[in-house]
Amino acid sequence: MTNIIGRIWEMKDLRNRVLFTLAMLGVYRLGIFVPVPGVNTEKLGKYFAEQSGTLFGLYDMFSGGALTQFSVFVLGIMPYITASIIMQLMAKTVPALERIQKEGQQGRNKITQYTRYLTIGIAVVQSYGLALGLEGMDVQGELVYNAGIRFQAMTVLTVTAGSCFIMWLGEQMTERGIGNGASIIITAGIIASFPADVMQVFTLVGLGEMNLLQAVLLLVSLFVVVMAIVFVERGQRRVPLQYAKRIQGNRVYANQSTYLPLKVNTAGVIPPIFASSLLMLPATANTFFNIAILDWIQSQFYPGSWLYNLTFGGLVIFFAFFYTAITFSPVDVADNLKKQAAYIPRVRPGSETIEYLDWLLARLTTGGAVYLAIVCVTPSIMAMYVRNLNIFFSFGGTGVLILVGVCLDTVAQIEAKLAEKRYDASPGDGGASNKGRRSRMGAQSGLF
Repeated sequence: MTNIIGRIWEMKDLRNRVLFTLAMLGVYRLGIFVPVPGVNTEKLGKYFAEQSGTLFGLYDMFSGGALTQFSVFVLGIMPYITASIIMQLMAKTVPALERIQKEGQQGRNKITQYTRYLTIGIAVVQSYGLALGLEGMDVQGELVYNAGIRFQAMTVLTVTAGSCFIMWLGEQMTERGIGNGASIIITAGIIASFPADVMQVFTLVGLGEMNLLQAVLLLVSLFVVVMAIVFVERGQRRVPLQYAKRIQGNRVYANQSTYLPLKVNTAGVIPPIFASSLLMLPATANTFFNIAILDWIQSQFYPGSWLYNLTFGGLVIFFAFFYTAITFSPVDVADNLKKQAAYIPRVRPGSETIEYLDWLLARLTTGGAVYLAIVCVTPSIMAMYVRNLNIFFSFGGTGVLILVGVCLDTVAQIEAKLAEKRYDASPGDGGASNKGRRSRMGAQSGLF
């Protein structure tokens, strides 16, 4: 570890990226403690603290504690993630957006701009719902100081501005930092809840509400889940590729062999995030609006119940297939292979390649979706038999999955930067040859 940190510090560009990411995370954590004007955050925090074992505890973990603080960052990065998924879906189904997306960098910039506008719209709707919900909850007039149109407008303005600022932070971290900014922001919220959960474990053991065997079982299960996540997230199916003889300028490139890596879990951490968000909607709406049908749904779908676990697992599997389908296109991959004069041995280019990739992707996605469902649901099933376990959302499968997955992706990017430095500094055939190898690697990675 010390050696890796030393190598990062020696590489100026990578060092600046890491420091920039840490600085942006510091700004984000400071914003968590800036409250929305006109709200009694002390009484509201006590109310949400009592809901720590419910879906509100899960949302508070994703927002990094912004819900109990009711800060300007209370919506977190979720509006931006929701807008990104909607735009990705529309880019695959709306012909006009599909054409824009295929225009190269200019088209991707337009899609990004549309995503920002949609994020603002989602944030406005959600912040207005929060304002109305607080006024509906404030029966005794203790939560909101001056209810009315002015409070609603102020809440919409501040919360929407906070959500847009987080969106900007995420984009800046992605562009100028290291790793994916949105994922790192969610991960920072999960990490922030770890110390409190660890202290709560010691408190429960000291009070006798959790025995030592249960605490050890919690730690062992956490270790097993982490190992399983690392093993599967690193797993990939390497599809062999063969490049035909090519002539570029005065040089002739002989047949080359490489592979196309297909991850076991192509969807990453998106399925559990969206499954959790969907299951939180009835509870959130019922708390704010108190509708009878929502009250019945909340009584049936509480964390730890069999109906909740089965629904959550089913939604995770559905979103795994859904997100994989909109992010990985066998047709596009087959076309790129054909343009680069590459082919899969014993598989004809064109329709047969598309069918083969589709068949492989279906098998991998099935395994990856089942793995995601098991990791996310198993801790909830354990909580049914271990008292007080359901309050530790940061120890649950969803939180650990996001944390480990994002850390693995970030470390992979750091290793790639370090490997690039070694590539540039390697002796022998010189920079031209190294640049040629990197360009071919870039073309291969561009298949996705």
